[in-house]
Amino acid sequence: MPIHAPRMSTMQIVPLSAFRDNYIWAMTAHGQCVIVDPGEAEPVLRFLLQHDLRLAAILITHRHNDHIGGVADLLEAWPVPVFGPALIALVTNPVKANDCIDLPGIDARASVMEVPGHTEEHIAFCCGEHLFCGDTLFAGGCGRLLGSSTAAELHASLQRIATLPESTQIYCAHEYTLGNLRFAQAVEPENEALKTRIAHCNALRASGLPTLPSRLGDELATNPFLRTEEPDIRNAAERHAGAPLGSPAAVFAALRAWKDTF
Repeated sequence: MPIHAPRMSTMQIVPLSAFRDNYIWAMTAHGQCVIVDPGEAEPVLRFLLQHDLRLAAILITHRHNDHIGGVADLLEAWPVPVFGPALIALVTNPVKANDCIDLPGIDARASVMEVPGHTEEHIAFCCGEHLFCGDTLFAGGCGRLLGSSTAAELHASLQRIATLPESTQIYCAHEYTLGNLRFAQAVEPENEALKTRIAHCNALRASGLPTLPSRLGDELATNPFLRTEEPDIRNAAERHAGAPLGSPAAVFAALRAWKDTF
């Protein structure tokens, strides 16, 4: 995927490819760069060099190595503040729910949301209408339950995200969209908005383009994990589970278990 981020006074947000399907997000303005979830250092260092940018800060959403594996090497080259959950050793500036951060160098401000479920300590950074949500909400899907996290916690986190403006842009960390949308179609095959989205995302990938960021309004219309109150979603989950499901949280848990083996 080509990388292009001209130096401009307004903030640009650029995906940097890492590993097989990760995105490291780079926010740039005024010749400065804030990086989100650098699982690898090399794509970030290359991007900074190519575009004559200075690293100003690092944001971390959770502890998994494909999100923090490049932090130590980046800090050797650029000793900058690292904002993230307190339990992560390389975090220099621990943050928690409702904290607000002035992002160094790029004239932007981010608020912190606690969104546990994929991991216990998972957070997201909301910068205006840009949400950097790591592995909590994916385009068309959501993260797996790992550690001691519960389906109820992840469902609550997604419901919290769902209260943001529908115009919010979702910057998740993996190119999982087409696989997620195949599952969504198995759950809700008659959803016309979903059919349109699948065609659009297939065209993007065929052209070598990312499907991200996505728009929260589109997630609310097509992502089954945000649609657990819809009768068609509940009915599909009950058929698969072979039992009645008494609440949206129970529907969510059944969908997550279904997706784990899809």
